[in-house]
Amino acid sequence: MSFRKPPTRRELIDASYTLTTMVSANDVQRLFLQGVFSRSILSFKHAQVLWEKCIDTVKAANPTLDIRFSDKREDWDLFVISINNSLNCLDLEFRHLTDEQTGREMYAMVNSKDDEIAQMATDYTPVEIAYFKAVVEQIMLAPHEAYSVSSLLALREVNSLKTTMTKAQAEIVLGSFVAKGWLLKSRRGRYSLSTRTLLELLPYLKSSYPEDCLECIICYEIVTRGVACSTPNCQARLHYHCCKKYRSRNAKCPACSQDWPQDLKNMTPVGEEAIKDGQDEGRRVRRKSPEDGSDEEDEEEMEVEPSQPSQTQTQSQRKGKGKNKGKGKPPADMDVDEDEDEEDEEAPQQTQRNGRRRTTRTR
Repeated sequence: MSFRKPPTRRELIDASYTLTTMVSANDVQRLFLQGVFSRSILSFKHAQVLWEKCIDTVKAANPTLDIRFSDKREDWDLFVISINNSLNCLDLEFRHLTDEQTGREMYAMVNSKDDEIAQMATDYTPVEIAYFKAVVEQIMLAPHEAYSVSSLLALREVNSLKTTMTKAQAEIVLGSFVAKGWLLKSRRGRYSLSTRTLLELLPYLKSSYPEDCLECIICYEIVTRGVACSTPNCQARLHYHCCKKYRSRNAKCPACSQDWPQDLKNMTPVGEEAIKDGQDEGRRVRRKSPEDGSDEEDEEEMEVEPSQPSQTQTQSQRKGKGKNKGKGKPPADMDVDEDEDEEDEEAPQQTQRNGRRRTTRTR
């Protein structure tokens, strides 16, 4: 039996020297990014603990390095800037946003470039991504600043896609969106945007829905859950946590200077609480008119069951019978054309009324 000769003291010193020379201060960023990539989203305190642990690990491997952890905000901001400078070539960004429910500062690694190549890096198929964007559109265009959509309306979005996806498959995909933190589902069964989605899609939401993105008057971040000033025509919108902090030192609206009620429950809600069940059954679509090049408009299409004819159809049939009384029965195709003309004249008027009703509170 042969035994391996133990290393000499010189060999141990050389090995230790080689290890310490391989470890540098740049390894702190590398270890930190590895920790961030293994997590979907993390809070500010969690990120700082991760940063401290990475520094301790690097210093343990190379005690000669002069790097220290600092809990000062300016030092943390400089560290984040250095990370984002390293990620620019990869079209990635370590972005932060305040959670609308808890008020905590959250961080996540997001794509800074939205294109087909970036979409290929996800776990979802192009059809599932298109379905996700369709659901996001219904959430952003929800009436009464509800920024949420019912389960029924979310499943109906499958009909708007030119795909073979069934509603049963869509229900599974929606569950996946919730499980992976892209959507939130409330006890009422309504879907809304999560903090991770707001972090990832914030530039897309602001460019695609500029008129529907509300901004907190205190922190200047997007608002999809919070409160609104009850004064008519006042456009002040606040997060719950921002409103509580502001109310502790001032009881007047920062926009219109009107007195606010003592209880926040008496203020106008923004988010799911702003809508009642059954108020958003119509499908809303943002379209751009190619003829006059006008700005994008919100159009609401209400689904009607075939067994329940609308009032416009009933009136059109009565008018048709009255005009043709005593003149013989006209061809069937003429009745269809006349009914369609009546409906086409009525539909734009209904759409305009719906559009005005939706924007009464926000504009």
